[in-house]
Amino acid sequence: MKISHILLLITSVMFSIGNISAQKLLSGSVLSDGEPLIGATILVKNSSIGTTTDYEGFFELSVPEDAEKLVVSYTGYSTKEYVIGNQTKFEITLESDQVVLGEVVVTALGIEREKKALGYAVQDVKAEELVESRSTNVVNSLSGRVAGIQVTAANAPGGGSQVTIRGNASILGNNQPLYVIDGVPMEGDFAVASGSTSETREANIYGGGISEISPDNIESISVLKGANAAALYGSRAANGVIIVTTKNGAGQKGIGLEYNANVTFERPFVVPEFQNTYGGGNGYVTWYTDGRNGGIVDGKEIEQFRTVYPNAPLVGTAGVDESWGAPMDGRLVRHWWTGEELAPLNPVPDSWENLWETGSTQNHNVAISGSNDFGSFRFSFGRTDQEGILFNNDFYRNNFRLNSSMNATPWLTVSVSGGYIKSGSDNRQQPVFWEPQTWHHRHDDWGLLKDWKDYMDVHITREGDTYPYANWQHSFALNRFYEQEFLTNSNDKDRFLGNVSFNIKFTDALSLMLRTGTDLWTDTRIAVTRNERIKSGVARSQSFEEEVLRRQETNSDFILTYNKYFGEKFSVNAQVGGAHRTNYYKRNYTGVNDVTINGLYNVANNASTNTDRSRIEEKEVQSVFGAMSFGFNNYLYLDVTARNDWSSTLPVNNNSYFYPSVSLSGILTDMFDISSNFLSYAKVRASWAKVGNDTDPYKLAQVFSPQDPWNSSTPVFSENREIANS
Repeated sequence: MKISHILLLITSVMFSIGNISAQKLLSGSVLSDGEPLIGATILVKNSSIGTTTDYEGFFELSVPEDAEKLVVSYTGYSTKEYVIGNQTKFEITLESDQVVLGEVVVTALGIEREKKALGYAVQDVKAEELVESRSTNVVNSLSGRVAGIQVTAANAPGGGSQVTIRGNASILGNNQPLYVIDGVPMEGDFAVASGSTSETREANIYGGGISEISPDNIESISVLKGANAAALYGSRAANGVIIVTTKNGAGQKGIGLEYNANVTFERPFVVPEFQNTYGGGNGYVTWYTDGRNGGIVDGKEIEQFRTVYPNAPLVGTAGVDESWGAPMDGRLVRHWWTGEELAPLNPVPDSWENLWETGSTQNHNVAISGSNDFGSFRFSFGRTDQEGILFNNDFYRNNFRLNSSMNATPWLTVSVSGGYIKSGSDNRQQPVFWEPQTWHHRHDDWGLLKDWKDYMDVHITREGDTYPYANWQHSFALNRFYEQEFLTNSNDKDRFLGNVSFNIKFTDALSLMLRTGTDLWTDTRIAVTRNERIKSGVARSQSFEEEVLRRQETNSDFILTYNKYFGEKFSVNAQVGGAHRTNYYKRNYTGVNDVTINGLYNVANNASTNTDRSRIEEKEVQSVFGAMSFGFNNYLYLDVTARNDWSSTLPVNNNSYFYPSVSLSGILTDMFDISSNFLSYAKVRASWAKVGNDTDPYKLAQVFSPQDPWNSSTPVFSENREIANS
């Protein structure tokens, strides 16, 4: 594999010692205001020979006899050059560079710019903030930290989150921002192909996208708000952009080893207020007969019933979900768990607490990193294990990530970033769970329902009915603990995302970046949708569905950058480039409507015709873009951007669309030389931009949508629920 060859090459070069045939030894120290600078870089000009200062600011460097100059640099300080000549001892002093020391943020296309120079809203979150109060889904950590962002979490192990920036911006249903990892876009949590059924319904439960990135691997997150901030990304950035920069090992002197561990526990915090006056049932009667409101015909049961209800109809009332039953005053009645015996009818105040488990999350991450003058690397492995607050509800995730960069020559830097994510669950949380609300009978204890296996010998059902579980009723509700154990929603997912980039520096002002990256995942999901039973003498077997999903997005782009100061007052920062994106999606679905052998979840285990669906979607977008920023005196900035996209999902004769933006910003405190304890910083900005959306594949013509065949054989089609775009 080509990428593995590159990684091996990078790793071998990074740990090379350099030129061992030097003939002259230089030494000295690098200081600023009398204090040593740790990790300052000393290079022989026009070569790859160099070193860094130690903890006392001291360095030693062997150089060829014909070496002419040393170049000394340090982040946040002005770079200096020194003539070597016959000198072997150096006392070097660097001065702070005020321009460099300005706060730098990552903006569109991964371009780093000073925050004060931007004419639009950008807010960033650093790594330490993400791990202080961590969530399995890192985007949840943005809630309350970034102004204008709204995060709606799935609150399920491994679940995704719905994110909107400054409210909804599209009527097409997808208002999610674009996620960009190390400069390469990735599919979001709700990137669901049209025409899906269960996938659409449970996209939030199954997570994906940013929710699969480990917080331990993130260096910073930048949120680009508004059309101007995101215009360079085109149509997908109409809802904003969240840019994630991962850790790469730069700045780590020598080899560093890092280990992080985190354990959290959770329980439901808010308890609904329930009534504890009336039991379940109707007509002021609470009585379990057969779970289906059957008539009371047994002599012993009639005698028991008439003792507490002298005039009520001789029928059970457990088959309803309302609570219009008898007062819960301790009277003796039959329950689902007492068989032919009686027990007091009392409320169970702690039934709500008995429903939930104590959820837990464990995170472990180990990373090794290193850097020198020739490059840097960081490799990490993380493991996440979650147990939900519902019975038999879990999630696991393994994160492998390698970031590596090599200064191949003084003018070429090669960077490789890649991650493999293995995740899955034996049972995802059920998407619909109605009983814990107002419909559950207050005299029924969730704790006893959890132990339903202990009551199978005494549990009474109607003649002709056979259920694999005991429950508080059998009209329309399953035992939720049985459902969580046997009617599972499992999945097994593999994801790879990575990119390789080449940065070519022609001059100090002119550089070219070439980059390509891909995001590929496959997910196999098996959902047991029906249990076996016999009801009213009619037997049915289990049913289940299996779907295999595959999605890939590949992005390739180039950016030519010109960044230069003209004197002390004027600056120009310009980019021009192009991009190519392809998207592929495939879904194979098989519904086994009746199994031959219960408990065997193989699509060939079918007693009737299976329901099969398949869908393939493909999309291609080609783009050109440009941006230019003019700065004056470090306090006035004018930004102009433009982008044009050609989308394959639009009509051939009308598939081109243009995105311009203009912004102007001024720093008043610098412009008018304001120095005050009351006003430390003031800035004004104005902007205009035009963005929009194309459409999903195959949305140009109004067509009929295939549905599940009637009687498993007759094709059925219905009108499309979405209006075509052409």
